[in-house]
Amino acid sequence: MKISRFFAFLLITSGLFLQSCAPKPVEMPVLKIALLPIIDAVPIYAAQQEGLFEKNGVKVEIIPVSAAPDRDQLMSAGQADGEINETASVMLFNRESTQLQIVRYALRPTAMSPHFYILASAKSGITQATQLKGVEIGVSQGTVIEYVTDRMLEAQGFTADEIKVIPVPKLSDRMTLLASGDLLAGTMPDPLASLAIQQGAVDVLDDAQSPQYGYSVISFRKAVIDAEPAAIRSFLAALEEATALVNADPAKFANILSDQQIVPAPLLTSYTLPEYPTAGVPTEDEWNDAMTWMIEKQLLKSTVSYSSSVTSEYLP
Repeated sequence: MKISRFFAFLLITSGLFLQSCAPKPVEMPVLKIALLPIIDAVPIYAAQQEGLFEKNGVKVEIIPVSAAPDRDQLMSAGQADGEINETASVMLFNRESTQLQIVRYALRPTAMSPHFYILASAKSGITQATQLKGVEIGVSQGTVIEYVTDRMLEAQGFTADEIKVIPVPKLSDRMTLLASGDLLAGTMPDPLASLAIQQGAVDVLDDAQSPQYGYSVISFRKAVIDAEPAAIRSFLAALEEATALVNADPAKFANILSDQQIVPAPLLTSYTLPEYPTAGVPTEDEWNDAMTWMIEKQLLKSTVSYSSSVTSEYLP
């Protein structure tokens, strides 16, 4: 009896020893991404839907936000690790020290998929770009929308004094004022631009031929990149797979448009997703052009380093 108890004791202690020696599963790093309900974010949602983040060794927690200031506040407070934004936003974060780094394009206009449109009210009688000279165009001032508006009109030969903008910060207000005719023209991002056109607004000018202005980017806090470089690489590898899937079969991911309230209900059956860019980051020329505009508008007092703010090191 004593011998059998002894052997039982040995078996139990051996098992406990083996358990203590067994390698513990490595926990995946977690990245928190603050996202507005915009078409730029579809590949990130697709990667999550298809399990591509976990497949590549990273967990992603998406934090939905309704406005850019809320998104940026989360980043400033360290409550989000990454976001989709624009170079102007990154410059403002980095004007004193490097807080954010751009690691990839999120969305970039193409010849077939414009992103920003200068629309005229159906009641304005405006149908051509030349008719916009001296006309007040509704924009959110100090943002990529005003920047793209200026650059598109300059490309049409407008001088600075011929470009007139008026602040209408809320997109919903811009839509309403365009429809009523109280605003003769306004700049809108897609898909709201497509909805406005469906409701009668006139597409006067878009950025199909100017992809160097109206793009968005994916940015992470520099502290997160430095602490978790492998997680950033895994995130971007998964995003690359998702981008290929969305571009190959956009209809498969149509549910994201309604689930995340990215596309207005009247457009859900007809809206076509744009072609999303593959791995790449803004060029130094693109960065410098936006920075020059920011300084001219007195949004920046001095230059912000491209090499400190943009990195392609983590792209697959």
